[in-house]
Amino acid sequence: MQEVAKTLDIHPMMLSRWRKEYREGRFVVKKVKTTAVKAASSELNRLKNLEVENECLKQENDLLKKWQRFLVEQHQSDIDLSRNTPEA
Repeated sequence: MQEVAKTLDIHPMMLSRWRKEYREGRFVVKKVKTTAVKAASSELNRLKNLEVENECLKQENDLLKKWQRFLVEQHQSDIDLSRNTPEA
């Protein structure tokens, strides 16, 4: 019992008291409503879906930034080429 109390970082007397209350039936375990569990589960699923969608949007954003840089470079090279051609 000493080791368990030390692991839980509580005084051994507290653990002893809880054990006694449990044996006497004074320890009441509250039942969690299934609707609360279902709601938490659906929220976790929603969060996971949002994280996946967020990652996809980040990748799309990165791709668009690369495309924009490419277009700017392409436009700049077209301008440079037009400047280097002799005028008629």
